[in-house]
Amino acid sequence: MTDILDLGPQARLVARIADGVTDDQLAAPTPCPEYAVRNLLGHVLGLSVAFGQAARKEFGPGLDRDPGSFVPDIGPGWRGELPKALDALADAWRSPAAWQGMTRAGGVDLPGEVAGLVALDELVVHGWDLARATGQEYAPDEASLEAAKALLTPEGDAEADADGGGLFGVPVPVPDDAPLLDRVIGLSGRDPGWRPQGQAQGQAPGQGPGQGQG
Repeated sequence: MTDILDLGPQARLVARIADGVTDDQLAAPTPCPEYAVRNLLGHVLGLSVAFGQAARKEFGPGLDRDPGSFVPDIGPGWRGELPKALDALADAWRSPAAWQGMTRAGGVDLPGEVAGLVALDELVVHGWDLARATGQEYAPDEASLEAAKALLTPEGDAEADADGGGLFGVPVPVPDDAPLLDRVIGLSGRDPGWRPQGQAQGQAPGQGPGQGQG
């Protein structure tokens, strides 16, 4: 069994990034081509609830649903719902029992220790997606980044398949001496240099010409 990891720091960081999203950014593009910001927020809310249930072994229809089978969205109460779900997620994975035995998430049976790592990795990568889409600074704690890197490397990726893809997609090459965050993002199948169309370095979405949806 892996050491119990604290999802709290990363959950709080994602909550802070979400709190910084303005209403006029909800339709903005994200590094996930099929998701606007509002869809990404809906996905983070859904995975927070689902992986919290997985930690508590609360098996039900919600843990059988493939997240790739639909485009998520947010409701009017998302600003209150998301931080509560993130807090509950982190709290659920503080229990040693969460990391033991088998559980289920996204229609897949997983050892608890793997599900916990996947939950943390989802927060790390989608936190970056959200921060980059909305022009916010993003600096996860080193322990979370190291755990995500270990999961996403080919030999440690529980979801890797024959064509070289993994939890998120085929890795994007990143220099070995790049910052750890960039290497994790590259392993997730994203270009660490991604920015919304027309957005320059350090410029928030909507501040310059050329900002659009694709």
